[in-house]
Amino acid sequence: MDLKLLEKLCELNGIPGDEGDVVDFIVSEIEGHCESWQVDPLGSLIVFKKGKETPKKRVLFSAHMDEVGMMVSYITDEGLLKVVQAGGIDDRAIFGRQVQIGKNRIPGVVGAKVLHHLTDEERGKALKTSKMYIDIGCTTREEAEALVEIGDPVCFVSDFEMLGKNRIKGKALDDRFGCAVMIEMIKKDLPYDCWFCFTSQEEIGLKGAWSAGYIVNPDIAVILETTTPGDLPGVSAPDDCCRLGKGAVVPFMDRATLYPRNLYKWAHTTAKERGIAIQTKTLVAGGNDAGAYQKIRGGAACLNISAPCRCLHSATVIADLGDIDAVEKLALIAAEELPNF
Repeated sequence: MDLKLLEKLCELNGIPGDEGDVVDFIVSEIEGHCESWQVDPLGSLIVFKKGKETPKKRVLFSAHMDEVGMMVSYITDEGLLKVVQAGGIDDRAIFGRQVQIGKNRIPGVVGAKVLHHLTDEERGKALKTSKMYIDIGCTTREEAEALVEIGDPVCFVSDFEMLGKNRIKGKALDDRFGCAVMIEMIKKDLPYDCWFCFTSQEEIGLKGAWSAGYIVNPDIAVILETTTPGDLPGVSAPDDCCRLGKGAVVPFMDRATLYPRNLYKWAHTTAKERGIAIQTKTLVAGGNDAGAYQKIRGGAACLNISAPCRCLHSATVIADLGDIDAVEKLALIAAEELPNF
């Protein structure tokens, strides 16, 4: 994996419905390496990569561009910003975080009533996003309105950097990691024609995949994603569902999709034969764009290849480089074998 490419992707801001900067960057990277590209009405980037041969089956690789974040919903008389979530975020992951608002990346800090001011009853309750505010250093509504508007996107700020010898941390690894894998695939010579969808609005209901999948109409859709491991103190089987550093995660089922058994077995058998670290997910949880692709038009057979990541849907996500490498290797083999599967 080109870590500089991944860093640039993760540092871009792009909550659901505001993925334009991510689209522009990806286009700048893939131009000259693909046959064609288009942006559909929902903001997904659809790319066709010409291979050496045209297979009978149309294979699509997919990763979503959007990251979890918030949107400005109200400006108080004191110049503080109230927000609503855009994508599911644990409220506990928001308080005290540094954020950026809007295209001009206005800096702010998420605040709320501090511990010293809480009643005994309030101390026993989880802090909700609706009770928080963002301080951008203004003292009046008018001052704040000169900088931000209702509906402006709010994104977390988190440096992309190495964590230990083989792990990385940063915002938006879910799912700019998958986008980075697909960019690198597009830059390679592939044996067969392939389609690539960089989808929008996955975090608020798989919306981009519904429209992009209808346009491409794939026979097989391979979703490159992140997933939640359970390798933390106090977590035991079956909740200890997969682990960092143990390879790519290929599940048999999640809350949105029951994956075809033959594709699931192909992935595990192929990975083991090629010496690629692979694991399954023993907990049926979460979902991804496969939940949309499998039901579009005549339906698509879906395969999910994920990298386990700690602290998903927060300001800072942690991934293992070995797992990322395993996902990329298996995805390249999928591009070789699934068109004639």
